[in-house]
Amino acid sequence: MAPEKLEVFISSEFWVSESVLHFSKPVEKCWQPSEFLPEASQGPDGFMKEVRALRERTIGLPDEYFVIFVGNMLTEDSLPTYQTVINTWVGVRDATESSSCPWAIWTRAWAAEENRHGHLLRTYIYLSGRVNMMIEKTMQYLIGAGMDNGTESKPYMGLMYSSFQERATFLSHGNMARLAKEAGDPVLVRLCGTIAANEKRHENAYTKIIEKLVEVDPNATVLAVENMMKKRTVMPHHLISDGQDSNLYEHFSAVSHRMGVYITRDYAEIIDFFITRWKLEKLDEAEERSAQDFVCKFPFEVWKLEIESRNQICIK
Repeated sequence: MAPEKLEVFISSEFWVSESVLHFSKPVEKCWQPSEFLPEASQGPDGFMKEVRALRERTIGLPDEYFVIFVGNMLTEDSLPTYQTVINTWVGVRDATESSSCPWAIWTRAWAAEENRHGHLLRTYIYLSGRVNMMIEKTMQYLIGAGMDNGTESKPYMGLMYSSFQERATFLSHGNMARLAKEAGDPVLVRLCGTIAANEKRHENAYTKIIEKLVEVDPNATVLAVENMMKKRTVMPHHLISDGQDSNLYEHFSAVSHRMGVYITRDYAEIIDFFITRWKLEKLDEAEERSAQDFVCKFPFEVWKLEIESRNQICIK
Protein backbone atom coordinates (compact mmCIF):
# COMPACT_ATOMS: atom_id res chain seq x y z
CA MET A 1 0.00 0.00 0.00
CA ALA A 2 1.23 3.48 -0.88
CA PRO A 3 2.38 5.49 2.15
CA GLU A 4 -0.28 8.16 1.62
CA LYS A 5 -3.02 5.48 1.61
CA LEU A 6 -1.64 3.89 4.78
CA GLU A 7 -1.68 7.31 6.41
CA VAL A 8 -5.44 7.53 5.73
CA PHE A 9 -6.03 4.63 8.11
CA ILE A 10 -3.41 5.61 10.68
CA SER A 11 -4.77 9.15 10.88
CA SER A 12 -8.31 7.78 11.29
CA GLU A 13 -7.56 5.80 14.46
CA PHE A 14 -8.90 8.46 16.84
CA TRP A 15 -12.02 8.80 14.67
CA VAL A 16 -12.55 5.01 14.89
CA SER A 17 -12.33 5.24 18.68
CA GLU A 18 -14.92 8.00 18.77
CA SER A 19 -17.25 6.99 15.95
CA VAL A 20 -17.04 3.21 15.45
CA LEU A 21 -16.18 1.39 18.67
CA HIS A 22 -19.51 2.32 20.26
CA PHE A 23 -21.22 0.04 17.70
CA SER A 24 -19.89 -2.92 19.71
CA LYS A 25 -21.78 -3.68 22.92
CA PRO A 26 -20.29 -4.54 26.33
CA VAL A 27 -20.28 -8.31 26.86
CA GLU A 28 -22.50 -8.04 29.93
CA LYS A 29 -25.17 -6.32 27.85
CA CYS A 30 -25.06 -8.83 24.98
CA TRP A 31 -27.47 -11.70 24.51
CA GLN A 32 -26.04 -15.22 24.62
CA PRO A 33 -27.10 -18.33 22.64
CA SER A 34 -28.40 -20.10 25.76
CA GLU A 35 -31.23 -17.56 25.99
CA PHE A 36 -32.85 -19.11 22.90
CA LEU A 37 -32.13 -22.78 23.64
CA PRO A 38 -33.43 -25.45 26.03
CA GLU A 39 -31.90 -25.02 29.48
CA ALA A 40 -29.62 -28.02 30.09
CA SER A 41 -28.94 -27.22 33.76
CA GLN A 42 -32.56 -27.78 34.83
CA GLY A 43 -32.17 -31.56 34.76
CA PRO A 44 -32.85 -34.25 32.11
CA ASP A 45 -36.65 -34.20 32.34
CA GLY A 46 -37.04 -30.46 31.94
CA PHE A 47 -34.37 -30.31 29.27
CA MET A 48 -35.96 -33.06 27.17
CA LYS A 49 -39.36 -31.43 27.55
CA GLU A 50 -37.98 -28.21 26.06
CA VAL A 51 -36.22 -30.12 23.27
CA ARG A 52 -39.49 -31.85 22.36
CA ALA A 53 -41.24 -28.47 22.32
CA LEU A 54 -38.53 -27.09 20.03
CA ARG A 55 -38.96 -30.02 17.66
CA GLU A 56 -42.73 -29.63 17.63
CA ARG A 57 -42.38 -25.96 16.68
CA THR A 58 -40.25 -26.84 13.66
CA ILE A 59 -42.80 -29.26 12.20
CA GLY A 60 -44.37 -26.52 10.09
CA LEU A 61 -41.06 -25.52 8.53
CA PRO A 62 -40.34 -27.00 5.06
CA ASP A 63 -37.07 -28.79 4.31
CA GLU A 64 -36.06 -25.87 2.09
CA TYR A 65 -36.08 -23.64 5.16
CA PHE A 66 -33.44 -25.80 6.78
CA VAL A 67 -31.35 -25.78 3.61
CA ILE A 68 -31.08 -22.01 3.95
CA PHE A 69 -30.77 -22.23 7.74
CA VAL A 70 -27.75 -24.50 7.32
CA GLY A 71 -26.29 -22.17 4.68
CA ASN A 72 -26.63 -19.23 7.05
CA MET A 73 -25.04 -21.28 9.82
CA LEU A 74 -22.08 -22.16 7.61
CA THR A 75 -21.66 -18.49 6.71
CA GLU A 76 -21.70 -17.42 10.35
CA ASP A 77 -19.48 -20.28 11.52
CA SER A 78 -16.71 -19.41 9.04
CA LEU A 79 -15.59 -16.64 11.37
CA PRO A 80 -11.96 -17.90 11.52
CA THR A 81 -11.69 -17.25 7.78
CA TYR A 82 -13.10 -13.73 8.01
CA GLN A 83 -10.81 -12.66 10.83
CA THR A 84 -7.85 -14.10 8.92
CA VAL A 85 -8.84 -12.14 5.82
CA ILE A 86 -9.26 -8.88 7.74
CA ASN A 87 -5.80 -9.30 9.20
CA THR A 88 -4.34 -9.15 5.69
CA TRP A 89 -5.58 -5.57 5.28
CA VAL A 90 -2.64 -3.26 5.83
CA GLY A 91 -3.66 -0.27 7.92
CA VAL A 92 -6.45 -1.97 9.87
CA ARG A 93 -5.05 -5.39 10.75
CA ASP A 94 -4.27 -6.60 14.26
CA ALA A 95 -0.47 -6.58 14.10
CA THR A 96 0.11 -8.28 17.47
CA GLU A 97 -3.17 -10.25 17.75
CA SER A 98 -3.98 -8.20 20.85
CA SER A 99 -3.18 -4.73 19.55
CA SER A 100 -4.59 -1.63 21.22
CA CYS A 101 -5.05 -0.03 17.79
CA PRO A 102 -8.73 1.03 17.48
CA TRP A 103 -9.05 -0.78 14.14
CA ALA A 104 -7.89 -4.03 15.78
CA ILE A 105 -10.10 -3.49 18.83
CA TRP A 106 -13.12 -3.12 16.55
CA THR A 107 -12.30 -6.27 14.57
CA ARG A 108 -11.94 -8.38 17.71
CA ALA A 109 -15.14 -6.97 19.23
CA TRP A 110 -17.00 -7.58 15.96
CA ALA A 111 -15.68 -11.17 15.79
CA ALA A 112 -16.64 -11.84 19.41
CA GLU A 113 -20.21 -10.74 18.74
CA GLU A 114 -20.45 -12.62 15.44
CA ASN A 115 -19.14 -15.81 17.07
CA ARG A 116 -22.45 -16.24 18.90
CA HIS A 117 -24.43 -16.42 15.66
CA GLY A 118 -22.93 -19.62 14.31
CA HIS A 119 -22.97 -21.28 17.72
CA LEU A 120 -26.67 -20.51 18.18
CA LEU A 121 -27.71 -21.60 14.69
CA ARG A 122 -25.69 -24.82 14.83
CA THR A 123 -27.09 -25.82 18.23
CA TYR A 124 -30.66 -25.07 17.14
CA ILE A 125 -30.17 -27.17 14.01
CA TYR A 126 -28.77 -30.05 16.06
CA LEU A 127 -31.61 -30.01 18.58
CA SER A 128 -34.26 -29.77 15.85
CA GLY A 129 -33.37 -33.22 14.55
CA ARG A 130 -34.22 -32.03 11.05
CA VAL A 131 -30.70 -32.06 9.59
CA ASN A 132 -27.99 -34.68 9.08
CA MET A 133 -25.14 -33.36 11.22
CA MET A 134 -22.62 -34.45 8.61
CA ILE A 135 -22.95 -30.79 7.71
CA GLU A 136 -20.12 -30.39 10.22
CA LYS A 137 -17.89 -31.98 7.61
CA THR A 138 -19.06 -29.33 5.17
CA MET A 139 -18.08 -26.73 7.75
CA GLN A 140 -14.57 -28.16 7.92
CA TYR A 141 -14.31 -28.19 4.12
CA LEU A 142 -15.41 -24.55 3.97
CA ILE A 143 -12.97 -23.22 6.55
CA GLY A 144 -10.21 -25.28 4.95
CA ALA A 145 -11.00 -23.77 1.53
CA GLY A 146 -10.73 -20.18 2.76
CA MET A 147 -12.40 -17.39 0.82
CA ASP A 148 -11.70 -15.61 -2.44
CA ASN A 149 -13.88 -12.53 -2.12
CA GLY A 150 -11.93 -10.41 -4.59
CA THR A 151 -10.74 -7.82 -2.07
CA GLU A 152 -7.07 -8.42 -2.93
CA SER A 153 -6.07 -7.78 0.71
CA LYS A 154 -6.87 -4.09 0.18
CA PRO A 155 -8.68 -2.31 3.05
CA TYR A 156 -10.73 0.00 0.80
CA MET A 157 -12.21 -2.98 -1.02
CA GLY A 158 -12.38 -5.13 2.09
CA LEU A 159 -14.30 -2.61 4.15
CA MET A 160 -16.70 -2.02 1.26
CA TYR A 161 -17.21 -5.81 1.01
CA SER A 162 -17.89 -5.96 4.76
CA SER A 163 -20.56 -3.26 4.45
CA PHE A 164 -22.24 -5.21 1.68
CA GLN A 165 -22.15 -8.55 3.51
CA GLU A 166 -23.45 -7.18 6.77
CA ARG A 167 -26.46 -5.74 4.96
CA ALA A 168 -26.96 -8.95 2.97
CA THR A 169 -26.94 -11.09 6.12
CA PHE A 170 -29.25 -8.60 7.84
CA LEU A 171 -31.77 -9.07 5.02
CA SER A 172 -31.31 -12.85 4.94
CA HIS A 173 -31.84 -13.39 8.68
CA GLY A 174 -34.74 -10.95 8.62
CA ASN A 175 -36.44 -12.94 5.87
CA MET A 176 -35.80 -16.16 7.78
CA ALA A 177 -37.60 -14.59 10.75
CA ARG A 178 -40.53 -13.76 8.47
CA LEU A 179 -40.75 -17.35 7.21
CA ALA A 180 -40.52 -18.70 10.76
CA LYS A 181 -43.42 -16.45 11.76
CA GLU A 182 -45.50 -17.79 8.87
CA ALA A 183 -44.73 -21.33 10.06
CA GLY A 184 -45.68 -20.54 13.66
CA ASP A 185 -42.35 -20.78 15.49
CA PRO A 186 -42.15 -17.69 17.75
CA VAL A 187 -38.81 -18.68 19.31
CA LEU A 188 -37.20 -19.02 15.89
CA VAL A 189 -38.69 -15.66 14.91
CA ARG A 190 -36.97 -14.05 17.90
CA LEU A 191 -33.74 -15.95 17.24
CA CYS A 192 -33.45 -14.90 13.59
CA GLY A 193 -34.66 -11.39 14.34
CA THR A 194 -32.05 -10.95 17.06
CA ILE A 195 -29.23 -12.05 14.75
CA ALA A 196 -30.59 -9.74 12.04
CA ALA A 197 -30.49 -6.83 14.50
CA ASN A 198 -26.84 -7.62 15.26
CA GLU A 199 -26.01 -7.66 11.57
CA LYS A 200 -27.77 -4.32 11.12
CA ARG A 201 -25.69 -2.75 13.88
CA HIS A 202 -22.50 -4.09 12.32
CA GLU A 203 -23.66 -2.85 8.92
CA ASN A 204 -24.06 0.62 10.41
CA ALA A 205 -20.47 0.51 11.65
CA TYR A 206 -18.93 -0.52 8.34
CA THR A 207 -21.19 1.87 6.43
CA LYS A 208 -19.97 4.72 8.61
CA ILE A 209 -16.36 3.71 7.91
CA ILE A 210 -16.92 3.91 4.16
CA GLU A 211 -18.62 7.30 4.62
CA LYS A 212 -15.42 8.48 6.27
CA LEU A 213 -13.28 7.09 3.45
CA VAL A 214 -15.48 8.86 0.89
CA GLU A 215 -14.89 12.07 2.83
CA VAL A 216 -11.08 11.80 3.09
CA ASP A 217 -10.25 9.89 -0.11
CA PRO A 218 -13.23 9.87 -2.51
CA ASN A 219 -11.34 8.76 -5.61
CA ALA A 220 -9.76 5.67 -4.08
CA THR A 221 -13.07 4.75 -2.46
CA VAL A 222 -15.09 5.05 -5.68
CA LEU A 223 -12.48 2.96 -7.50
CA ALA A 224 -12.74 0.30 -4.79
CA VAL A 225 -16.52 0.19 -5.07
CA GLU A 226 -16.29 -0.04 -8.86
CA ASN A 227 -13.76 -2.86 -8.61
CA MET A 228 -16.02 -4.86 -6.31
CA MET A 229 -19.05 -4.28 -8.53
CA LYS A 230 -17.19 -5.49 -11.62
CA LYS A 231 -16.27 -8.65 -9.74
CA ARG A 232 -19.90 -9.16 -8.71
CA THR A 233 -19.60 -9.37 -4.93
CA VAL A 234 -19.71 -13.03 -3.89
CA MET A 235 -21.17 -14.44 -0.70
CA PRO A 236 -18.67 -15.54 1.98
CA HIS A 237 -19.52 -19.24 1.66
CA HIS A 238 -19.16 -19.40 -2.14
CA LEU A 239 -16.50 -22.15 -1.79
CA ILE A 240 -18.87 -24.40 0.13
CA SER A 241 -18.38 -28.14 -0.48
CA ASP A 242 -19.44 -31.43 1.03
CA GLY A 243 -16.76 -33.37 -0.82
CA GLN A 244 -19.28 -34.66 -3.36
CA ASP A 245 -21.44 -31.94 -4.93
CA SER A 246 -19.26 -29.54 -6.92
CA ASN A 247 -22.24 -27.21 -7.44
CA LEU A 248 -23.37 -27.03 -3.83
CA TYR A 249 -23.25 -23.24 -3.64
CA GLU A 250 -25.33 -22.88 -6.82
CA HIS A 251 -27.91 -25.32 -5.45
CA PHE A 252 -28.09 -23.44 -2.14
CA SER A 253 -28.49 -20.12 -3.98
CA ALA A 254 -31.32 -21.54 -6.07
CA VAL A 255 -33.23 -22.59 -2.94
CA SER A 256 -32.60 -19.22 -1.30
CA HIS A 257 -33.92 -17.44 -4.39
CA ARG A 258 -36.95 -19.71 -4.63
CA MET A 259 -37.83 -19.12 -0.97
CA GLY A 260 -37.38 -15.35 -1.36
CA VAL A 261 -34.68 -15.16 1.30
CA TYR A 262 -32.01 -13.54 -0.88
CA ILE A 263 -32.70 -12.77 -4.53
CA THR A 264 -31.16 -10.78 -7.36
CA ARG A 265 -33.33 -7.79 -6.55
CA ASP A 266 -31.84 -7.71 -3.05
CA TYR A 267 -28.35 -7.52 -4.55
CA ALA A 268 -29.31 -4.51 -6.67
CA GLU A 269 -31.14 -2.80 -3.82
CA ILE A 270 -28.15 -3.19 -1.51
CA ILE A 271 -25.91 -1.44 -4.04
CA ASP A 272 -28.50 1.26 -4.62
CA PHE A 273 -28.82 1.78 -0.87
CA PHE A 274 -25.08 2.33 -0.48
CA ILE A 275 -24.85 4.65 -3.49
CA THR A 276 -27.44 6.85 -1.79
CA ARG A 277 -26.02 6.47 1.71
CA TRP A 278 -22.46 7.28 0.63
CA LYS A 279 -23.70 10.02 -1.76
CA LEU A 280 -21.57 8.57 -4.54
CA GLU A 281 -23.62 10.23 -7.26
CA LYS A 282 -22.87 13.66 -5.74
CA LEU A 283 -19.08 13.48 -5.71
CA ASP A 284 -18.42 16.53 -7.89
CA GLU A 285 -14.68 16.44 -7.28
CA ALA A 286 -14.22 12.76 -8.06
CA GLU A 287 -11.43 12.44 -10.60
CA GLU A 288 -12.43 8.91 -11.50
CA ARG A 289 -15.64 9.98 -13.24
CA SER A 290 -15.94 6.78 -15.28
CA ALA A 291 -15.83 4.71 -12.10
CA GLN A 292 -18.50 6.89 -10.53
CA ASP A 293 -20.73 6.53 -13.59
CA PHE A 294 -20.29 2.75 -13.63
CA VAL A 295 -21.16 2.39 -9.95
CA CYS A 296 -24.23 4.62 -10.12
CA LYS A 297 -25.61 2.78 -13.16
CA PHE A 298 -24.84 -0.68 -11.81
CA PRO A 299 -28.09 -1.32 -9.87
CA PHE A 300 -30.13 -0.52 -12.99
CA GLU A 301 -28.10 -3.06 -14.99
CA VAL A 302 -28.74 -5.73 -12.35
CA TRP A 303 -32.46 -4.94 -12.27
CA LYS A 304 -32.55 -5.16 -16.07
CA LEU A 305 -30.94 -8.60 -15.98
CA GLU A 306 -33.45 -9.69 -13.34
CA ILE A 307 -36.38 -8.59 -15.52
CA GLU A 308 -34.92 -10.35 -18.56
CA SER A 309 -34.44 -13.52 -16.52
CA ARG A 310 -38.05 -13.41 -15.33
CA ASN A 311 -39.32 -12.88 -18.87
CA GLN A 312 -37.36 -15.90 -20.10
CA ILE A 313 -38.86 -18.02 -17.34
CA CYS A 314 -42.37 -16.84 -18.31
CA ILE A 315 -41.72 -17.71 -21.96
CA LYS A 316 -40.59 -21.21 -21.02
